[in-house]
Amino acid sequence: MQETYLSGILLAYAAFAIGLFSPGPNIMAIIGTSMANSRSSGKSLALGIATGSFLWGTLTLLGLTSLLTFYASLMTIIKIAGAGYLFWLAFKAFKSAGKHQTQELNSIALGDNYWAYYRRGLLIQMTNPKAALTWIAVISLALDQAAPWWVGLSVVVGTTTLSAIGHLVYAYAFSTQTMVTAYRKARRWIEGLLGSFFTFAGYKLLSSDT
Repeated sequence: MQETYLSGILLAYAAFAIGLFSPGPNIMAIIGTSMANSRSSGKSLALGIATGSFLWGTLTLLGLTSLLTFYASLMTIIKIAGAGYLFWLAFKAFKSAGKHQTQELNSIALGDNYWAYYRRGLLIQMTNPKAALTWIAVISLALDQAAPWWVGLSVVVGTTTLSAIGHLVYAYAFSTQTMVTAYRKARRWIEGLLGSFFTFAGYKLLSSDT
């Protein structure tokens, strides 16, 4: 039984981890804050965002579990919606790969109050309207109506760990202009690979048994 869900859990981890390679406003804020202020500021912001990821993951899991308890047939609709969002991410990645311009860095200045940076990161993530769709797509890669409780918990714990590590790496490694320049040179190739992976993940979600 464990092996039945292992591939789905690993695919969920991969989808979440791969998504971290496509910097959105959150990650650009971490990089910009680390460069303009300090790595410690960026790390505090990163931990706040990771905490927000955990809360979104937990809320999504509880919501999906509650729905499936009473309406098992909704799993098909949820997986179609999740796959649709993954295909949308693939489209955005391919579109971004075709562009020459990159996103601008966004620095946050809150002095040396690291707790304030943490709170700001948490607020940024919890008010992100795309977070719910992201988590529905990620969790549905591993979940079905017969999945035991530990499957969803494994996804939430594992992706929260990936979120903390990934965002901290951005705060630490990309706090110098050299690293930012190197990433921007490779960005279009990275976005192309991301688009390919999200397309694959969307296909796997649609073709999986519900």
